[in-house]
Amino acid sequence: MKSHVDIGGLGVSEPLYSFVNRHLLPYTDLSASALWSGFHTIIRDLASRNQSLLEKRQQLQTAIDQWHRSNRGREFDIKAYRAFLEEIGYLVPEGPDFTIGVSHVDEEIATLAGPQLVVPVTNARFAINAANARWGSLYDALYGTDIIPQEDAHATRGYNPERGGKVMAYASNFLDRAIPLAKGSHREVSNYRLTAEGRGRLSLQAICGEQAVPLRDPSQFCGYLGSSESPTTLLFVHHGLHIEIQIDRSHPVGRRSHAGIRDVVLEAALTVIQDLEDAVATVDASDKVNAYRNWARLMDGTLEARFSRDGEVVHRRLNPDRVYLGADGNALTLKGRSLMMVRNVGHLTTTDCVLDQNGCEVPEGFVDAFITTLGALPNLKGHGGLENGRHGSLYIVKPKMHGPEEVALAESLFARIEILFGLPVNSLKIGVMDEERRTSANLKECIRAVKDRIVFINTGFLDRTGDEIHTDMEAGAVLPKEAIKAEPWLDAYERRNVAIGLACGFHGRAQIGKGMWPQPVAMAQMLASKQAHPTAGASCAWVPSPVAAVVHALHYHAVDVGAARNTLMSHPVPAVEELFRMPLLGNDTLDPETIERELVNNLQGILGYVVRWIDQGIGCSTVPDINDVGLMEDRATLRISSQHVANWLHHGICSEAQVRTALNRVAAIVDRQNAGEPHYRPMTPNLTNSLAFQAATDLVFKGREQPNGYTELILQPARRLAKTGDRARPD
Repeated sequence: MKSHVDIGGLGVSEPLYSFVNRHLLPYTDLSASALWSGFHTIIRDLASRNQSLLEKRQQLQTAIDQWHRSNRGREFDIKAYRAFLEEIGYLVPEGPDFTIGVSHVDEEIATLAGPQLVVPVTNARFAINAANARWGSLYDALYGTDIIPQEDAHATRGYNPERGGKVMAYASNFLDRAIPLAKGSHREVSNYRLTAEGRGRLSLQAICGEQAVPLRDPSQFCGYLGSSESPTTLLFVHHGLHIEIQIDRSHPVGRRSHAGIRDVVLEAALTVIQDLEDAVATVDASDKVNAYRNWARLMDGTLEARFSRDGEVVHRRLNPDRVYLGADGNALTLKGRSLMMVRNVGHLTTTDCVLDQNGCEVPEGFVDAFITTLGALPNLKGHGGLENGRHGSLYIVKPKMHGPEEVALAESLFARIEILFGLPVNSLKIGVMDEERRTSANLKECIRAVKDRIVFINTGFLDRTGDEIHTDMEAGAVLPKEAIKAEPWLDAYERRNVAIGLACGFHGRAQIGKGMWPQPVAMAQMLASKQAHPTAGASCAWVPSPVAAVVHALHYHAVDVGAARNTLMSHPVPAVEELFRMPLLGNDTLDPETIERELVNNLQGILGYVVRWIDQGIGCSTVPDINDVGLMEDRATLRISSQHVANWLHHGICSEAQVRTALNRVAAIVDRQNAGEPHYRPMTPNLTNSLAFQAATDLVFKGREQPNGYTELILQPARRLAKTGDRARPD
């Protein structure tokens, strides 16, 4: 049976062709032939440019490697290094100041600040949960996590009133800070009532003893549910985020509250990135079609998931919008779902989902942009199910671009797709992810290349460490990973990206994002530390779960991001040279115990992640470290760990024999940690026949030769073999 359909000058895999023709083509006014012919023209005109840019990446890295080898043993001259980078075109001239001109941007991106989720779009259940994480229970987040210590009041199988009381007290303190009363505390309230002010407007009064106390700022009260005499829900706003107080004196929790409060619900994940990249393992047409189908159904509001929990079938679907009676007497509708963005893959990989006229695979990022736009047309054209954006924009996050030329390629690609589908110019918005030093160093010019469609940049992503290690590979051995986090280049990257974004007019127009919290169960630690992100001017930051989004929302109530940015705007942009202070060990030495501990911890993360990626197709998961602490791992963190071991091998910090011995030992530990997983395939005792183990080994020992240290070119062939049941090692 022929696996590809010849149409419009392309060979389209049968599963993709069938899916598009049956489900997506009706969204357009095009025939199947015109659709694929139009895409063929885009590929014909842009694919060679894509390939040339990938070749330039390698040429630049080869030149940098040679510079470091030629200067080995000399004191590092940062001025000479900068001049060299300018000479080879790695560092481009910086043009005059400008302000981004993006328009038709939804408020969740342009003006509001709050948590952001990233989720594999291949998993329908997770994708729906993330989209529904716009609203979440503060009571549940407090009761079920370590924010309230277990030693104070245990979370038992049934409801523990003692712990519940501590949850209520914590929530009351939060309400006192976010929506304070004119005097007194929410914990003293016995009843909330609504009174008419005139002109149909209602005001809120809290009954404290014999007194009726208004809010300190009455305008914070927005609306309600129930009757004005006996409201069941009260709606407030603070720093642009909404808060619900839900009242039900008959509820088991509400009965224990003086005011009958059964829950406090927070507006949490304002945005979610439905991911086609680092959080997924999509290696063939069936994988990609599953991802595209889920995305299209998210966009038309029909995605559903059924699963079994505690012996019962749970049916999960997207939440509707939330409708209230406004304080002014009119209906008030708030979004019930997070604004959904989609992350496409970068420029590196190709896919056999579509073959060009010569039978060669086409750039996977081109196919992603084409199909995710096609799937979003109902929303873009204003006729679909549940609304996503309100301004006719699709938000595509584009990762792993190296410098302005590669960003300009994405600009050309998006513009051509708009023309093909008859969309207004700049309907396709772009998020430029900065995970590469060449992008960090040229960020202003990267933004300029997409200044009328850019809606997102990031900083504070530890993923950036992987590219730092690979770029500096020939400069010397790098520090242990924890020490790298404290090095000047990372702080400069953090401050510089925020400063450049603000200088380019991102405030009120686009997001500046911060990185992921890696420990899903350590919510007390996250609560104590992640407030630094909004304080640093970030309007969003990544969290690993809907519960974490609720917890992180507390930080945006504690920090007025706009006020923080007003202070930051007066700060100068850090000099680009600060990015070039490499995190090298230099003349320092490490004791054998430190080397072994670092090595084993890296290999633990590599094996624990790769075995799930290869054998089960899980692209992002919580992987126990060597101390059984669960850490969020994806391909970006895999890149860091594999490049770190490759660097130490190259510079003799550890030996090949030491690494192989440690790999064998850690494989048994990973098998033990996953022993209870029903679909887990142990690597031991036959490591030679384990595709996962061999792929992990290749990531380390072939790490230096991988393009920019990326992991896909090793992972994907091994996963394809695992899917076919062929356990032979790929060439």
